[in-house]
Formats: sequence, C-alpha cells, structure tokens
Amino acid sequence: MEHKHEKYDKLIEICRTLPPLATAVAHPCDRTSLESAVKANEMGLIAPHLVGPRERIREVAEECGLNIAGLPIVDAPHSHAAAAKAVELVREAKAEALMKGSLHTDELMAAVVKRDGGLRTARRVSHCFIMDVPRHENVLIISDAAINIAPTLADKVDIVQNAIELGHALGFEAVRVAILSAMETVNPNVPSTLEAAALCKMVDRHQITGALVDGPLALDNAIDLEAAQTKKIDSPVAGRANVLIVPDLEAGNMLAKSLSFLAGADAAGIVLGARVPIILTSRADSLQSRLASCAIAVLFASKRREQSQVMG
Repeated sequence: MEHKHEKYDKLIEICRTLPPLATAVAHPCDRTSLESAVKANEMGLIAPHLVGPRERIREVAEECGLNIAGLPIVDAPHSHAAAAKAVELVREAKAEALMKGSLHTDELMAAVVKRDGGLRTARRVSHCFIMDVPRHENVLIISDAAINIAPTLADKVDIVQNAIELGHALGFEAVRVAILSAMETVNPNVPSTLEAAALCKMVDRHQITGALVDGPLALDNAIDLEAAQTKKIDSPVAGRANVLIVPDLEAGNMLAKSLSFLAGADAAGIVLGARVPIILTSRADSLQSRLASCAIAVLFASKRREQSQVMG
C-alpha cells in the first residue's frame, strides 16, 4: 500500500502563507537536485539561485524537461567552487538558506564550517531527520544521524538545542525530547546513559531550554506509551517523544534507515547550527521528501526571522 504524505503535505501547506526562501543551490547538476529546486520554486517554497557550471545546468534542464527560465544561474566551474560560491551568497545576504545539489555532503559542509569565510556560529552544526512514519501520529525528529560521528557531551548539548528549535519551528505543541540508549536506567558501564542523565540535569539548570527532556530511554519506551507504562516509567516524555537524540551517528543512521526501509517511512533532512538552515537531500529520497526538506527550511528561517524581530 502506498504511503500517503499527510504530515509532509501539512508542512508544505503552512509554507504557502510564507514568502519563498531565497536559497543558494550548490551544484544542481543532475536530474534529482535540479528537479528538487525547480519544483520547490514552482510550489512557492524557495527562490533558488542555481550555483554551478552554467552550461551543464542548462544541459540537465533541457535533458530532463525542466523549465529554468527566469532562475538566476551563478556560474562556478566545479563542485568545490559551487559550494564556496553558494556560501558566499549567504554571507552577502543574497540567500537565506543553502541546498545541497549533486555534490558530496563533505564538500558542501567543508565550505560551511571553514574558519574564514564560512557560516559558523557559536553552536555546533548538527543534522536532523524529520521522519514521516506510517501509523505514527506526528513527524519524528531524529538527531544526529549524518554529521557528528561520535559526539561529546558538549556536542550533544548543541545537538539537543538545535533539535528543540526545529520542533518549535515545526509547530510542535510541546517538544518532548528522548535521549536514547539501550536501556532506561543509568548504567556506569554504558556511557550514553551517563550522558543522558547529565543532559537532563543540564535541562534542570537551564543550560538547555525550550523542551521537556528525559533520558536515558530505550526506543520502545520513548515512543510507545504501553512500553513506558509496562516499565513503570513516570515521565512526561516517555511514550510520547517527538524528538529522538541518538548516542552516535551509527545508531542514528541505523534507526533512520530501519524506519525508511522496514516501516516505509520518508525522511526529510536539514542541517542546523550554521548561520542559515541547510537543506540536505539524498538521491534516494522521494520528491515529496525533498520538497518537505525545503518546507522545513522555510519554517525554520521564518521562525528565526520572527525571533530576531522580537529581540530587535
């Protein structure tokens, strides 16, 4: 049975009330990446600047029957130059988001985290999957399954805070964060349980803000109320988590791919913690997932704009 994308459709629908997000698309030189940018533009989600070899982009558009008339093309000879130029457009305030085209994630992120001329902030950069899981009521945020390989406790503080801010941007009524491990009790022999306990104490001390956070929690008692009740876990998060923080990249990658390939989930992706949101899509993603990634960046940028106006 084909999976309906109601949760993603809802996010895209909200964006229809917002102006298109000026987005630097780095090296859109294959069908998947160029189609994502063109379709997102047609839906009013983004206003793309196509950054890459001008003639190659035009060739791909022609081969694939994509209409790029009227879309600005910023000429760059190869993928490294395209990543650098896309970052430059953001620094010049010509773009409010970045989008990965047909280049390696490492190439794009190297330009983003460059000490001079990059898009670093005081916050650690981290990736969030926003999963649309069949038969699960709301989208699930999973972090970090793509950037931080073996995050330290300090890294996890930023990973958690980035994910919380995303939850707010997506309009979660309450952001409920589960710090995952293999068990729900603190065990000195399992470092991720100690880090989960420390993160929860940091929430108590307002070092992490904006959400209900609990851990360590095993996956079952994080998302299934019955499992949490069976284990007699008394917590406002257990069984109701909408943000799952994984111990490391390997665990996160396996969790996200298990949901995709065994449960038929779709995965949208975004990188946070830089000066602007970064839309990260994969060639294996459905078009709907890629459009949802754009919508999520629009919502995040809009929320950030709103906050800066309040503070200003």
